[in-house]
Amino acid sequence: MTENHIENEEKRSLSFVEQFVKEDLEVGKNGGRIQTRFPPEPNGYIHIGHAKAICMDFGVAEEFGGVCNLRFDDTNPSKEGTEYVESILHDIQWLGFKWGNLYYASDYFEKLWDLAVWMIKQGLAYVDEQTSEQIAEQKGTPTQPGTASPYRDRPVEENLRLFEQMNTPEAVEGSMVLRAKLDMANPNMHFRDPVIYRIIHTPHHRTGTKWHAYPMYDFAHGQSDYFEGVTHSICTLEFVPHRPLYDKFVDLLQEKDQQYDYRPRQIEFNRLNLTYTVMSKRKLKALVDEGLVSGWDDPRMPTVCGMRRRGYSSQSIRNFIDSIGYTKFDALNDYALLEAAVRDDLNKKACRVSAVLDPVKLVITNYPKGKTEALEAVNNPENEADGTHTIEFSRELWIERDDFMEVAEKKFMRLAPGKEVRLKNAYIIKCDEEHPCDKDADGKVTTIYATYDPDTRSGMPGADRKIKGKTLHWLSCNSCLPAEVRLYNKLFSVENPAADERDFRELLNPESLVVLKNCYVEKYLTEKKPGDFLQFQRIGYFTLDTESTPEHLVFNRTVGLRS
Repeated sequence: MTENHIENEEKRSLSFVEQFVKEDLEVGKNGGRIQTRFPPEPNGYIHIGHAKAICMDFGVAEEFGGVCNLRFDDTNPSKEGTEYVESILHDIQWLGFKWGNLYYASDYFEKLWDLAVWMIKQGLAYVDEQTSEQIAEQKGTPTQPGTASPYRDRPVEENLRLFEQMNTPEAVEGSMVLRAKLDMANPNMHFRDPVIYRIIHTPHHRTGTKWHAYPMYDFAHGQSDYFEGVTHSICTLEFVPHRPLYDKFVDLLQEKDQQYDYRPRQIEFNRLNLTYTVMSKRKLKALVDEGLVSGWDDPRMPTVCGMRRRGYSSQSIRNFIDSIGYTKFDALNDYALLEAAVRDDLNKKACRVSAVLDPVKLVITNYPKGKTEALEAVNNPENEADGTHTIEFSRELWIERDDFMEVAEKKFMRLAPGKEVRLKNAYIIKCDEEHPCDKDADGKVTTIYATYDPDTRSGMPGADRKIKGKTLHWLSCNSCLPAEVRLYNKLFSVENPAADERDFRELLNPESLVVLKNCYVEKYLTEKKPGDFLQFQRIGYFTLDTESTPEHLVFNRTVGLRS
């Protein structure tokens, strides 16, 4: 056990997964080694649920001084591709993890084929020419045994010939499968002669057209762990009923090769589920393919790339995952907990700037025409090392429309006739009582009028003068830039769309994206880039979108300042 582990153990209690690993190391299992793996299938972009598995797989290896490898379980070329491989590699690195080695299940196609041939020769596998529907019907139910396939006892030589035929360009997809000959009466349905090979003619992203018969996940997964020397195969709870089959195939491989003195241990933990979203890769892909979102990286998506584009920090995601922990029971986690983790982390990192999303003009009538002042603004009060930047003050400013009321309630502490407020980093101003504003023909306020107290600039002795009004943010009309701001909300309108019987498309929130076209931001923001953390003062946390250009600035709201 490493010093790093001992130190961390003193700070917090171990999860049940870590406790299992600790116990195995203490009794010297697998030669005292700890080796894990993260095994994504490259058929989509990874989401925050996968991020929980990543944190566990890589975290346990790091905690106990072991290694975590990355292996792509690429056994179904009809759904997989290099686009997904590259995105997964990038997302894991962005989350802050490094793999020890990079593997692919396709690295083991020859070994898996040899194992299947060995099983046929041992009378442990056979080629079945029934349809998938017939095979499913013969499986029986959890309380009723299955019915044997009419091909279950065909001769070994015939099975070998047909298996070779499955791996030819002439083989018809769906015409034959290879099944393990196990136990059609086993109460575990996965043991009822599972399919272990099927025919697929789609070229593989790594092996091209070399193969036409591909192993099923259950057959390839445990064997790949075994080939690589994995000691702890950590996965989610839906694989609990698969574990006996996982162990059975490892038993057969050990019997065939008789060369390894270790075996992987499968440990299952609960999945990460979030309110107001779905984690089904099939449903997420449908949202993308049908144009219901702008892509896998749409900031409303629970994908890691979507959260990154929205402005989430990798540390906030890891902090959230650490806070909800790992158990043996599935739960639905409130999205608000994730947003709270994001706020907490970005509060320490985000640069404070001014932006006005619903602008109305404010004219300071006693401020000299043509005069401007360069005022200093602190970038981050949480971190003095982040420094300052300058903002320009002038006679005509933009402020938020809801920061003014012509007929104000008694408790309204913002700008109103005769009331004083402080302008952030600038002066105390007082709204004109006799002529507070101009309006258009529809009665909408177009211009607000006020005067300033020149002795109250921030940093001057008069700045200490106490007033009842709040501090407002603002922008100089002459030194700001137009911007588009995208306000993201919950993707679905119901708390648990995965449990709703309606089509998930019907549950989408029509207000999940609100686009504001006529906003203004500081010129200073031209120095920022997508991924930089920003706080629009008094509004929320934002970041530049990947579609943003110097000519057309686009900002995404990451999360509001408070829930």
